[in-house]
Amino acid sequence: MNRRRILKAARSFILAPLAAPAIAAPAKTLRFVPQGNLNHPDPLVTIAPVARNAGHMIWDQLYGQTLTGQPVPQMLAGHALSSDGRTWRFTLREELRFHDGVPVRAQDCVASLLRWSKRRAIGLKIAAETDVTRVLDDRRFEIVTKRPFPLLPAMLARDTFFFVMPERMANTPPLQQISEFVGSGPYRFVSDEWVSGVRAVFSRADTYTPRNEPPDFLAGGKRALFDRIEWAVLPDPATASAALQRGEVDWLQRPHTDSLPILRKSPGVVVNTVDPFGSMLAFLINHQQPPFNNPALRRALLPAIDQATYMQGAIGDDTAIARPGIGFFTPGLGMDSTAGLEALTGKRDISLARRLIAESGYRNEKIVILAATEVPEQSAISQITADLFGRLGLNVDLVTMDQGVLEKRRLSREPVEKGGWSIAPLTFDGLSAADPSSHQILRGIGTAGFFGWPDIPELEAQRNRWFDAPDRDAQQAICREMQRTAFDAVPFMPLGHWFAPTALRANLTAPVRAPFPIFWGIDRS
Repeated sequence: MNRRRILKAARSFILAPLAAPAIAAPAKTLRFVPQGNLNHPDPLVTIAPVARNAGHMIWDQLYGQTLTGQPVPQMLAGHALSSDGRTWRFTLREELRFHDGVPVRAQDCVASLLRWSKRRAIGLKIAAETDVTRVLDDRRFEIVTKRPFPLLPAMLARDTFFFVMPERMANTPPLQQISEFVGSGPYRFVSDEWVSGVRAVFSRADTYTPRNEPPDFLAGGKRALFDRIEWAVLPDPATASAALQRGEVDWLQRPHTDSLPILRKSPGVVVNTVDPFGSMLAFLINHQQPPFNNPALRRALLPAIDQATYMQGAIGDDTAIARPGIGFFTPGLGMDSTAGLEALTGKRDISLARRLIAESGYRNEKIVILAATEVPEQSAISQITADLFGRLGLNVDLVTMDQGVLEKRRLSREPVEKGGWSIAPLTFDGLSAADPSSHQILRGIGTAGFFGWPDIPELEAQRNRWFDAPDRDAQQAICREMQRTAFDAVPFMPLGHWFAPTALRANLTAPVRAPFPIFWGIDRS
């Protein structure tokens, strides 16, 4: 479907009257415009923020993470730890049911853990520390670690991509997308109304029993106060902004920065920031194929990278929400530092970069830069990079496509002549880059890792030491070492940190403070 047809279809969707519900009262509906298209709801295969955001509506977690990073039992009633610190016994809450009415069992939790542990950074670490994971009965299971691992509950809460699915779904191979979407969370995915590139629909799950505590990020009571949540994919920022001003939609997750002055003055519209951690801008580098399998060429880019230029191009001139001069960890969350940072904060020198490129042995290999047309920040990253690489004398091919196609092409480790890629844009929430435990793209495990697949054994050894650090000071020291290693090996290119505003109709209550949209606790006054 081309962009013009998507816009037309989405426009028709948001203007269409609601279908008559089975009950007399009309469904209480929230209409939301996500930052991108929900290409597929499987968060472990898609690994896209929009899939993760949908995942938290559809499925629940064993532990919920508070805004202060504390793990709190969510689907669990609690856990017990053996005296030797190795056996963790977990007990599910009573009366938990999936959306098809079937009780949630320990077997479902174990199968979900095993699938997740093959795909995510924290899951891989837990798997490496685990001796055995086994079901005890329908409500209890246990994890026996090889040694005391006191971080286990925090690690289970830390990854925002871990969800509990029915055993039959969780038994799907980790690189194969699930084909049904039976959930355990506050909203049911209405799969027969899902049209990729146009809309996704969620209805309140009557089988879900929220906790009694007030919501705190991913912890506490997830109370669904709308009967129906409709996501309308509107890739054109002007169309999305106009729809919000007219009241055709209720919430823009990420309005374009050019629209903010108008939205702030629009009657009935509120613009604010609910993300306490911010988002990171970066571009991924394919380490598996020439020319960027050469670390000297990756390092040669550093003197030419101007984070302020990227931030202005992607975010605009609002310096209150944009922060250049960052390294490989999210600023302000405890593990960031200035170690090696002069590589990006010193005087920018195109001539030096050209000389280093020549000395690296670069032989004019084609560099394919992927660009997502409907994600403004990512599109800007790709365009700025293509222009910069051209000025550096690199052989550049900027290839534009929609986000879904980009996500599929990003899977390829083939040479660019066979459909591969060299550079891909990325935006990700700052919470995920707060420390080594969840920093999915700051890994050095080659083809077992995140897209780009850097193979940096020293980085992995440092990360493993971080888990064993005796205190926070020791953890910070290790993160300084990791950043120096990253500036030498350049697993990816950090480009900036920003706090994305969101825009809502004024008759909505404020969303739960979180780094991504939360759909429980929000209501219409």
